[in-house]
Amino acid sequence: MKIALDATYSLDPNLSGVGVYSHEVLYGLATAHPEAGYLFCYRPHRYLRSFSSRLPEGCHRRLLWKDRRSSADLFHGLNQRIHSTRYRRTVSTFHDLFVMTGEYSTLEFREKFSAQARTAAERSDLIITVSRFTAGQVEALLHFDPARIRVIPHGTRRVSPDATRPKRESMILFVGAIQRRKNVARLIEAFEQVASGWTLVLAGSIGFGAEEALQRIEASPRKQDIRVLGYVSDAVLEDLYWRASIFAFPSLDEGFGMPVLDAMAHGLPVLTSNVSALPEVAGDVAWLVDPADSTSIAQGLTQLIEDEGLRERLARQGLARSAGFTWERTVEETWKVYQELLR
Repeated sequence: MKIALDATYSLDPNLSGVGVYSHEVLYGLATAHPEAGYLFCYRPHRYLRSFSSRLPEGCHRRLLWKDRRSSADLFHGLNQRIHSTRYRRTVSTFHDLFVMTGEYSTLEFREKFSAQARTAAERSDLIITVSRFTAGQVEALLHFDPARIRVIPHGTRRVSPDATRPKRESMILFVGAIQRRKNVARLIEAFEQVASGWTLVLAGSIGFGAEEALQRIEASPRKQDIRVLGYVSDAVLEDLYWRASIFAFPSLDEGFGMPVLDAMAHGLPVLTSNVSALPEVAGDVAWLVDPADSTSIAQGLTQLIEDEGLRERLARQGLARSAGFTWERTVEETWKVYQELLR
């Protein structure tokens, strides 16, 4: 069996979201199922860069051409994008469709993304979605047969068993790009309403619509208690997860929400939104708020700040919940989809 996968997104120097998923699936499959042959395919603008990464044994590098006929039995588009119909079987992973439902990017990008999503749906024999929420969007927005959708959740990062961990601080942590969709401006507004003595730390790159949040910080009476770190290394992020006492992620729209599980895996009580895929990921072990209402966010933060017992309970339950989301499980469920298509 020969499997071709779009490995383009696994090369980003600062992996997050789709990049993490791509890397885990590519290398996880090669490790768990070496009996298959794998073609790691890269779009032209990333092909030369791919030579800086060593491929697993039994895997080969290919340039992804639009009209080239492939000898692969199956092609997997890891980011809702299928470049060609010249494969025996095709599957694509859809992470989210927020670009089609909200003004969270430029009009040009929304039009381009929407066209690519529709084409990917048309060319896919099966679609993998990372949540039931995204599966519903694929069905409703792309008119894709729900019988041909397979829901396979993301995994979460491995947590080091190292016992030397820093002490928890009066810190509220947010991890994600500072962008309109992530709702950072309302998080800042909510933070201004909580008790003094706490800090808000924002770890993530600058994204679309970040100006509103950055201006809010500059004008905030709590400006001295807010830290904007930008993108941070894995080592720094690990340290932040252990030092924080509350994780706040009141995003407006998520197809999954990896940071929620990552925080839970580090024993952090989580406050997140009651919309999109976030309740599905968080289950009943997080404090859910209305992301469109800064007062709701502030009340949730205050409840967690004032009730240490609640924080401990949510942290304990979240730790148990996150253990059920592993990349090994994601890889095995993906392999089953390949078997289903090729049997």
